[in-house]
Amino acid sequence: MDNLYNETLFIMKKYGITANKRLGQNFLIDEFVIEEICDTAEVSSSDLIIEIGPGIGSLTAVLVEKAGKVISIEIDSKMLKILNDRFKFYNNFELINEDILKVDLNKLINANLNEKITKCKIVANLPYYITTPIIIKLLEEKLNVETITVMVQKEVAERLTAIPGSKNAGAISHLVYYYADSKLAINVYRDSFIPAPDVDSAVINIKFLKEPRIKIDDEKLFFNIIKAAFSQKRKTLVNGLVNNKIFDSKESAEKALTSIGLDTKIRGEKLTLEDFKKIYEIIKGG
Repeated sequence: MDNLYNETLFIMKKYGITANKRLGQNFLIDEFVIEEICDTAEVSSSDLIIEIGPGIGSLTAVLVEKAGKVISIEIDSKMLKILNDRFKFYNNFELINEDILKVDLNKLINANLNEKITKCKIVANLPYYITTPIIIKLLEEKLNVETITVMVQKEVAERLTAIPGSKNAGAISHLVYYYADSKLAINVYRDSFIPAPDVDSAVINIKFLKEPRIKIDDEKLFFNIIKAAFSQKRKTLVNGLVNNKIFDSKESAEKALTSIGLDTKIRGEKLTLEDFKKIYEIIKGG
């Protein structure tokens, strides 16, 4: 850790930069964690790697040695000179100064796959404040991507890898489980960064299924039902569905739940993906 710690301090001093709190920047200084991220992603010379938020390029430096091509997307213009200076002699590195939420990733990925670089993986140390919108984008845009390997806040990692119906599951757990298999790879302690964040982190791996886990014709409606179920913590599923206009009355919601064998007092976090499919089918058939 000492080498990367000293290198990070040197770069910060040389370029006169500090971590941007507004952009959720925390610079990774643990070489072991970086290697674990790359090992978890199984980075190889046939991979196109899309890296989100490279910062000063500590993870990037290992990715460019292992991958066929690395495209790093960085919103902070202060990082551009550092990254361009560090990787100017690498012909497999491309830097895009843009907000990841505005990038047409499908277009970018398809333009860079070829006979030698045959598959795309996403690798990132994600800023905490924008983790969920990024994960939702990566899942919903049906990208030509094999896996997503990201470091996120530990509590979020537990939600992203939870099986629907289990203790830590939230609405996003269902979204991930619908499209992919996910696992928590390693825990990362706060002293692996400068500045140290207030919470610990974890690296997770999301591997896309060939087809979604269940067949749904109207995914927008399906996920609106799930979001409604989780919209009001400590409220029953019935309240969530009625308050979000999924059902027009408490009576119709209770009747629907009873018809599929669910307790009318059940909370949304207790439902499996299949339970939500049954509710969806009642509404679609309705």
